[in-house]
Amino acid sequence: MASAAMAASSRALFRPHRLLLLPDPRRRRHLSASALASANAAATTVRRGVVDVLRERGLVEATTSEALGSSSAASGEQQKLKVYCGFDPTAESLHLGNLLGLVALSWFRRCGHTAVALVGGATGRVGDPSGKSAERPELDLAAVVANSDAIKSLIAQILTRAPEPSHLAQSGKEAILDKHEDALANSDQDLSEKSGNVGESMGSFVILDNYDWWKDITLLDFLKEVGKFARVGTMIAKESVKKRLNSEDGMSYTEFTYQLLQGYDFLYMFKNMGVNVQIGGSDQWGNITAGTDLIRKILQVEGAHGLTFPLLLKSDGTKFGKTEDGAIWLSPKMLSPYKFYQYFFSVPDVDVVRFMKILTFLSLDEIHDLEESMKKPGYVPNTVQRRLAEEVTRFVHGQEGVEEALKATEALRPGAQTQLDSQTIEGIADDVPSCSLPYDQVLKSPLVDLAASTGLLASKSAVRRLIKQGGLYLNNKKIDSEDKLVEEGDIVDGKVLLLSAGKKNKMVVRIS
Repeated sequence: MASAAMAASSRALFRPHRLLLLPDPRRRRHLSASALASANAAATTVRRGVVDVLRERGLVEATTSEALGSSSAASGEQQKLKVYCGFDPTAESLHLGNLLGLVALSWFRRCGHTAVALVGGATGRVGDPSGKSAERPELDLAAVVANSDAIKSLIAQILTRAPEPSHLAQSGKEAILDKHEDALANSDQDLSEKSGNVGESMGSFVILDNYDWWKDITLLDFLKEVGKFARVGTMIAKESVKKRLNSEDGMSYTEFTYQLLQGYDFLYMFKNMGVNVQIGGSDQWGNITAGTDLIRKILQVEGAHGLTFPLLLKSDGTKFGKTEDGAIWLSPKMLSPYKFYQYFFSVPDVDVVRFMKILTFLSLDEIHDLEESMKKPGYVPNTVQRRLAEEVTRFVHGQEGVEEALKATEALRPGAQTQLDSQTIEGIADDVPSCSLPYDQVLKSPLVDLAASTGLLASKSAVRRLIKQGGLYLNNKKIDSEDKLVEEGDIVDGKVLLLSAGKKNKMVVRIS
């Protein structure tokens, strides 16, 4: 009786989630020999092409096998790839470091493959130790659920904006969350039913949550069916583990098991959904290979691959996406499109071309032309940075985000002729210092006093020096007199003032 219960438990561990069951392959329409040959040939081209594209753009650090980019497979048949990248809900928004995963998934889609964004509703409760010097703070259940929902929505919006290759019509399909129950299964259908050969249509994407299968797994089930195939020596040898074990705080058992949790995600999706490639940053190599090892040992099959891309670093080796104010968030609720745009607009010349290759979908020929333009006489500084900022902002925030950023950038430029309104000023209030003052304290106040008391400058004498140098602005208008008083017409829409010291230092004064 005990053995029967254990057998049932084992079946439950690998049972497909009810929303993700694949159709019976015997029910699929058989391809003609010519159609099969055509599809296989096209798949070979696409499969080789996507890895080459990523490598040319600097988006490949390592692969588990050269077969991922080869023109043939052991079975003699080629299928579209199903590629997944994981995102743990450690915050209510993804950050710039996560953007590489979304860009890479989009390139697979552009080459006709299926992209899977996996949100770690289960693994996020543990916390990935990779690249961390200390254990992540534990999140309560409500925070994990809220973060997961917010990230799913954000991923859906961004992946939908991935531009199609110029030769494609609007044929890409999206499978958001579980709205399309057979999204992954249907991606295996005869491609000639859709648009001819593999690669002639934009690949679909689906967003999943690993809590959907982890919630039904017990610890004893996992230890028996998965844990016995994991070798402790191999787990300890992972670079992410070794660094933590040698640190002052060490590593908890919970974090130590994380690689098995992520490895099982790959195993589960490989077995039940046909997902055969996992991608991630270079710090994910140990977790990715844990998955390919489990698939090979437990299922005793080949065909699971991993690909890592480099971490997003500046030319000086520091992380790109970290500022004094914290992370560069992708959600407009946590960082305005204007501030996001400005971050890319400020990229130094030495990095701008490389980031253009990594983070945009512009052709390499166009990027080369932009690079050459920087060497020509008469080149206007930051022209290429402006293009980079527009392209990345469009992918993350959409065209409306680009327009908002451009409007704010122009309107808030000291000396600009654009008429300021309170909405534009409020749009950047979260991104620059601000304060609130009573109306009667502002009206008829000497501007020198106001600039010092709000903290724009350290002292009245500093304000006077700046006025003499021509660097103090009120609502983008240069102030020439130290005797300037704030008049009623200076208060924009009766609500706000914008003080500027030079081009970058600003202070929003809200009038209460």
